[in-house]
Amino acid sequence: MDRERIMIVDDDKNICELLRLYLEKEGFETIIANDGEQALSLFKPGEVSIVLLDIMMPRMDGWETCRRIRALSDVPVIMLTAKGETFDKVLGLELGADDYIVKPFDTKEVVARIKAVMRRYNTVGKKQGDEDRVLNYDKLSINLTRYELKVDGQVVDTPPKELELVYYLASNPNRVFTRDQLLDEVWGFEYYGDSRTIDVHVKRLREKLENVSEEWNLKTVWGVGYKFEVKE
Repeated sequence: MDRERIMIVDDDKNICELLRLYLEKEGFETIIANDGEQALSLFKPGEVSIVLLDIMMPRMDGWETCRRIRALSDVPVIMLTAKGETFDKVLGLELGADDYIVKPFDTKEVVARIKAVMRRYNTVGKKQGDEDRVLNYDKLSINLTRYELKVDGQVVDTPPKELELVYYLASNPNRVFTRDQLLDEVWGFEYYGDSRTIDVHVKRLREKLENVSEEWNLKTVWGVGYKFEVKE
């Protein structure tokens, strides 16, 4: 793509038009969809740089749309919603969303968030020609370029954010991180509210990694956070 292409998914056509005008003024290309089903019919992996996704939509809501996009691609997703409850934020993050913007929003903030998410996305091995970012431990391989997790030689289906979380922890063996630090480093934005989404991701990772090897362990440090413990 010569220019970054952004898919805007919202049943409010006025919001779509506002975002389209502002984003195209900023040099982006845009694709508009007014519900989740239309978004999925228009979405083609590799042809969309980022998705701005409303939650409350007819026919197919943003949760299900995000889930289905994640099954096709690890393209960045920013959730747009009028709701600000912590539960909604946590659910969006658990489904693999990269950021979260509550309506009403300032268009300049949206552009700033888009650029920040793209910067993070392009620093985890997405740029063509980047050398592989692979971590290898006993019976464990974490490939962040191909977004692939191998456990005891077998590929294990792992959502992007789970993979990025275990990669980050394993990149810093024996270092303890708080939940807020992990949210900031892996999701890359300051998250206000309940940080239990980290606990959910760690729990799911443990289901995949528990008792695989005696040489390393995804460990809880009570009262602090988590670490990837490696025997020295």
